[in-house]
Amino acid sequence: MRLPMGLSKLPMFKLPALKVLAVLVLAVAMSACSMFKAKHDTIDNMPVDALYNNAHASMENADYSAASKAYQRLIARFPSGEYNEQAQLDLAYSQYKDNQPDDALSTVNRFIKTYPTNKHVDYAYYLRGLINFDRTSGVIERFIGRGGSEARRDQGYNLQAFDDFSELSRRFPDSAYTADARQRMIYLRNVLAQFEINVAEFYLRNKAYIAAADRSQYVIEHYQQAPQTGDALAILTRSYLALDQKTLADQSRQVLALNYPNHPYLSDAKWPHAPSTLRKLVPFSGHH
Repeated sequence: MRLPMGLSKLPMFKLPALKVLAVLVLAVAMSACSMFKAKHDTIDNMPVDALYNNAHASMENADYSAASKAYQRLIARFPSGEYNEQAQLDLAYSQYKDNQPDDALSTVNRFIKTYPTNKHVDYAYYLRGLINFDRTSGVIERFIGRGGSEARRDQGYNLQAFDDFSELSRRFPDSAYTADARQRMIYLRNVLAQFEINVAEFYLRNKAYIAAADRSQYVIEHYQQAPQTGDALAILTRSYLALDQKTLADQSRQVLALNYPNHPYLSDAKWPHAPSTLRKLVPFSGHH
């Protein structure tokens, strides 16, 4: 067939080529939408489930600062619901791990007060104990572990942690966290007892015998199962002897011999000895 002059034959596209072109156009469009969504899909406009997953992923990756920020945004944007409750509990943990104990304690206390029947409230009590348990650790202890230096620090947080774990054990005796809480209570009991013994020894060395006897008696009455009870009986015996209370001294010594037959005081009447000058120079030795 011949065409009129001035007209050229139009190219004919094959069908497969048209399909390829359509797929490419669609792919470019989807890519553009994805890029636009990624650019604007932030913690300020994510749906609640995506926002929670974002926060949880940060926490799992130990980015506790980012996790705290995302949890706080979720709580602000979605002030009610299951995600909100879990986010508050996770926020307290993230703040605790991010070394923000005051914020963590405030968050967990608010959770306990607001959601006393939440199925995870036992964990909230346990976490509150952990926060206070770790508040007495100094920078050095965080690297070398807990040691005797804690028995020379202020015991307020240890006392509070003991009460927190005690409340967990009383309220939730069958909780998965109670066994660990009770072990920590034993540790804290011994730390608190050792603190009293350190003070009693100080008073004894400085001839404040009534004060030494009072501290020793406190250990005997409040920390009966602590290993430091034997030391308390020995210091009490020495204090009574110094106060010329021989009958009371004999009684306390008999109790010591009956319950702690291998205690060093029974073979060394001058126990505990004053620390050497060299020992006083050793950090965390307890004699500063």
